[in-house]
Amino acid sequence: MSDAPTFDYVIVGAGTAGCLLANRLSRDPSVRVLLIEAGRKDDYHWVHIPVGYLYCIGNPRTDWLYKTEADPGLNGRQLRYPRGKVLGGCSSINGMIYMRGQSRDYDQWARLSGDAGWGWSQCLPYFRKHENHWRLDPQQAAQASEEFKALHGHGGEWRVEKQRLRWDVLDAFAAAAVQAGIPATDDFNRGTNEGVGYFEVNQKAGWRWNAAKAFLRPTCHARPNFTLMTGAQVTKLVLERDGDGVLRAGGVELIDERGEALTVRAAREVVMAAGAIGTPQILQLSGIGSGALLADHGIVPQHELPGVGENLQDHLQIRAVFKVQGVKTLNTMANSLWGKGMIGLEYLLRRSGPMSMAPSQLGAFTRSSPEFEWPNVEYHVQPLSLDAFGEPLHRFDAFTASVCNLNPTSRGHVRLRSPRWQDAPRIFANYLSTPEDRKVAADSLRLTRRIAAQPALSAYRPEEFRPGVQYQSDEELARLAGDIATTIFHPVGTCRMGSASDDQAVVDTRLRVRGVRGLRVVDASVMPTITSGNTNSPTLMIAERAAEWILADAARPQLPLSVEAASPGALRPRIAASESA
Repeated sequence: MSDAPTFDYVIVGAGTAGCLLANRLSRDPSVRVLLIEAGRKDDYHWVHIPVGYLYCIGNPRTDWLYKTEADPGLNGRQLRYPRGKVLGGCSSINGMIYMRGQSRDYDQWARLSGDAGWGWSQCLPYFRKHENHWRLDPQQAAQASEEFKALHGHGGEWRVEKQRLRWDVLDAFAAAAVQAGIPATDDFNRGTNEGVGYFEVNQKAGWRWNAAKAFLRPTCHARPNFTLMTGAQVTKLVLERDGDGVLRAGGVELIDERGEALTVRAAREVVMAAGAIGTPQILQLSGIGSGALLADHGIVPQHELPGVGENLQDHLQIRAVFKVQGVKTLNTMANSLWGKGMIGLEYLLRRSGPMSMAPSQLGAFTRSSPEFEWPNVEYHVQPLSLDAFGEPLHRFDAFTASVCNLNPTSRGHVRLRSPRWQDAPRIFANYLSTPEDRKVAADSLRLTRRIAAQPALSAYRPEEFRPGVQYQSDEELARLAGDIATTIFHPVGTCRMGSASDDQAVVDTRLRVRGVRGLRVVDASVMPTITSGNTNSPTLMIAERAAEWILADAARPQLPLSVEAASPGALRPRIAASESA
């Protein structure tokens, strides 16, 4: 490998975390940064039109096309498991909802890891650091309270805006939720997200705002020390022993966009940012993980870390559909050529209307039963209905109220399917595998019915279409949840951080892989527990913190390498067509 091109930092995965890391690390012109992405550039038009998630999820151009294994908790069903395979990663295909979670999430991380630095008050500045909140724009800021200004940031790269449309049926649902005891809120990101209101979204003037736009474009165009490689699949890490016998990540092996094998060296660190599915798969392919699992696949174990791929957590949503009368919904708007034409024209002229919609517009956070001290369920409410994601809209007016358990106790895992990097890993989600999760599922369906029965919705005569009022007992509702529930695509936890005494922790509290020098994990897989809400923004916060730690560690004396570092230009001729974000 003496002629392998060498960079200071090699980042694997140009998703939410990888894009921010590349931006922060390459600010120093003396530092050479390589960012590797298996997907293509984000030049597909449906990436940027908000409703385009419908055409990106399930599309091999932008999605890894994973599936879960048959799940007993879902009565033997498999689920599609979308993960972004494109610059920007999941931020290019997700629901665009800006959500931090609850302060208790981070205080729990601090307790579990034994590191007070992960508490809410310590994490908050790293949310604010990259935030660009619409309510702090010059024309709006005078109306913002001092408390709001202390909680939110302005001038960063990550644009947060209000949605560009409202629906009468959603306003009525919000009023009904208030009548059911859920307070109204205009800010889900103040440390507690209890309440009902319209979600804020990562958009800019009606366009999706993904991590590639926010963090990569200024980096690629302005910094010659930064190199971006797309269409390149990392197959394994290059692991070697230092002079004192300690294992070190010296680089990566990959297949480039031309199908040729290439080795790249990392003088300082390899940073895994391939996500909660991709990161454990690459670690396992490299010989890092459970020795027994690796041996079963004929992989020589390099480092025993049994927690790699374990602790998988996700949000499972239960979709209740109610027919309504006398109110406009997307079902009938989009079920004619005239209606579709008007929707397209509104977006073309104003960047508003249904084509600017996030998948869910109205949200609510509350308790499924009084025993919970904090909100433990989240609603995603939509002015539409369909049998399943990707299926046609129903031909009758309806709304969907999907509810998920924010803090599931079920745990799954991600494991190799084979020693071949081409084979997708096996994803065992293990949804609804605990009595606690089944009880929350039943209680949350009852809560949905209670909201729908409030006077604020009575004018529209809501009629439960799915699941159906014939299901009443805990057992019936839990079984029903297994039949109709689906993921919201929030996998986390498969390389969790923890204390030195935690034998299942994969990384320490500065996200360094335990027992391997020069290797760090920076993505949603490091979360010890899932956050109480959508997971994209917490992943950015994690990356913001990790960038500081990486740069701080670089200031310390480095061990000498056995190869001379090559200029980033040595790799540029092979990836010139892939550099532009």
